[in-house]
Amino acid sequence: MVLLRFPLLALCRLAAALLVLALLPQLSSAASGDGIEVVQASLDPTEDGWALNAQFDLTLKPRLDEALRGGLPLYFVIDFELDQPRWYWLDDKAVATSLTYRLTYYALTREYRLSSGTLQVGFPTLAEALSVMTRVHDWRVMDKSVIKPGETYIASVRMRFDSSQLPKPVLLTALTSREWTMESDWKRFSFELTR
Repeated sequence: MVLLRFPLLALCRLAAALLVLALLPQLSSAASGDGIEVVQASLDPTEDGWALNAQFDLTLKPRLDEALRGGLPLYFVIDFELDQPRWYWLDDKAVATSLTYRLTYYALTREYRLSSGTLQVGFPTLAEALSVMTRVHDWRVMDKSVIKPGETYIASVRMRFDSSQLPKPVLLTALTSREWTMESDWKRFSFELTR
């Protein structure tokens, strides 16, 4: 009887390990996107520099949607970085910039407002506001002088919900709950200016 107990224990451990391995891709894909995904990103030349064109897929979590409809402004940030890889030391960060959007809902007029800097635009539905916010077109991220011809760079872009701009009472809840965190993975692509 003692001989049968140990193979049974080993068989149970093997079954548990196989179950974990089977569920691992589903768990990692659910945690990695977190409601925001970078669909497309590219750098395009302009007259005086380089512009980022990107598209994101964003689905608001139910808690954030409820807070927005309750009058709480939500801040989303698009981060862009340009690194030059170096074999002898850490990568050189050539550019690091961000674009902040403020999304609000006005119950009196039943209007969603999206603002960035001094620009403010109203939308009748949340879907329309999110559609504009998730499409970045011709955002000038760097001067032409930053890029050296023949050098290879790694461009990175992501979108995230900025919980640090929430009011202090809500911020305490947001720091301890995954319902208040949304962040895409970094989308990285190589970039080189040919001579």
